[in-house]
Amino acid sequence: MERIEHHACYGGWQDVYRHHSQVLGCDMTVGVYFPPQAASAPCPVLYWLSGLTCTEQNFITKAGAQRYAAEHGLVLVAPDTSPRGDDVADDEAYDLGQGAGFYLNATQSPWDRHYRMHDYIVQELPALVEALPGVSDARAVSGHSMGGHGALVLALRNPGHYRSVSAFSPIVAPSQVPWGRKAFSAYLGADEATWREWDACALLAEAEERLPLLVDQGEADNFLQEQLQPWRLEEVCKAKGHPLSLRMRPGADHSYYFIASHIGEHIAWHAEALRA
Repeated sequence: MERIEHHACYGGWQDVYRHHSQVLGCDMTVGVYFPPQAASAPCPVLYWLSGLTCTEQNFITKAGAQRYAAEHGLVLVAPDTSPRGDDVADDEAYDLGQGAGFYLNATQSPWDRHYRMHDYIVQELPALVEALPGVSDARAVSGHSMGGHGALVLALRNPGHYRSVSAFSPIVAPSQVPWGRKAFSAYLGADEATWREWDACALLAEAEERLPLLVDQGEADNFLQEQLQPWRLEEVCKAKGHPLSLRMRPGADHSYYFIASHIGEHIAWHAEALRA
């Protein structure tokens, strides 16, 4: 990996790397924050998955997470949200194509050539990041909106891979809402039975691992009713006895102001699980 940014931050370093992804068939960028503790011993990793239209820059510049990562000794890894490049399939809409990878493995042309974000996040990226000095292989995952969907689905699809999972404003049932149905139709095709493999609520209905879920949702989020619908997640968790902490936040919207307000709590929660 080639380091292209290097900034002193809370006693550690906020870096950005560029590398060629064999899985995605394009160059990718990823933000990596090294807390001061990483200078003397390998630190556990929190992978952050961002939402629609984002790059690695949104989280590392807006969330204020480095302060808390430095306090708890966590490495923060913030990848891009999709493959990118002139030869990568795209769409004019903001919610499909580049910037909208949905953290799945596409099966339909032309998307299947590059859009394999699940395998990139779960397999290729950890092999690269966790080989860096100061990084251990103890992992947690979190994300926002489309990335909250990604965090839940990646954890549910890969039991034992992550020690903890959380989400802000996640798309919990993408097969039931417009954002997800549009993306799944394009990336996965018309057979809705295949969509269940990438739907957190559907996966929870059959999950054997009982990894506790921490979810924060703003009550003033303008996407709450149409796209996010956290009550679906609550219903299936109650039915299956799956541990869930769903915190509805009065006045909070869908923005990074919301994330910045509560990211410290999420990082502390992950830090406890990663050191258990």
